[in-house]
Amino acid sequence: MLGFAVFAARAHASEVVCTAIANATDGRILLQHGDCDRRVTPASTFKIAVSLMGFDAGLLTDVNTPALPFREGDVAWNPAWRKTVDPESWIRDSVVWYSQRITRALGADRFRAYVTRFGYGNADVSGDTGQADGLTRAWLSSSLAISPLEQVAFLSRLARHDLPVSEVALAMTETLTRIEAPSDGWAIHGKTGTGFPRNPDGSLDEAHGYGWFVGWARRGPQTMAFARLIQDDRRETEPAGIRARAAMIAELPQVLTEAGR
Repeated sequence: MLGFAVFAARAHASEVVCTAIANATDGRILLQHGDCDRRVTPASTFKIAVSLMGFDAGLLTDVNTPALPFREGDVAWNPAWRKTVDPESWIRDSVVWYSQRITRALGADRFRAYVTRFGYGNADVSGDTGQADGLTRAWLSSSLAISPLEQVAFLSRLARHDLPVSEVALAMTETLTRIEAPSDGWAIHGKTGTGFPRNPDGSLDEAHGYGWFVGWARRGPQTMAFARLIQDDRRETEPAGIRARAAMIAELPQVLTEAGR
């Protein structure tokens, strides 16, 4: 089995919390290093689940439909989100307000039902305490939390088409999440996420951000699900999820090949 030294390395001011690899065909954990049971906010990795919901419910049609214009009042933490967005650019640019349009259109009951049926982490979509904002904020450093092992379990089910959604929803989500990267023959699908723990007063602890890169990959008869979670120990300018992805992509072909032996 691959040595773990590669996972213990520090990048910038970040520490790898967990790296996990599973055989997606049967869910067996092939590699686990670090605190892989720790539940934290899924942040934008939750867009994979929202994509499945949106296509299954008929709110999304294809990679270009619907194209929705930015409206004043939409979340615009990133100035690049102030534009018309379609499903392809939603996933590529990780546009929060587009996710919130989908969840609002689903409504609280359908949204909660999907999360429960997916067995997604703690399945708590209540949102911030006393704010009644779970429909639009549960996955954003709020009530919803998931561990790396739960990520690979969910993604394994997705990869083997064992989730309670349509084949169209599964196929379109695979299309939207495909990543072009050096891969040694692996077809890689994945999503980043950046979030933050909460301070005792409820504010975000931006000096200890979480960075996710999760997904699945296929090569020949093999399908693997993976999750990488890092945590910063100081404030950084580049999102933690982007850094988690860069490090994992560099290692992924070798890691997947050796984990599958």
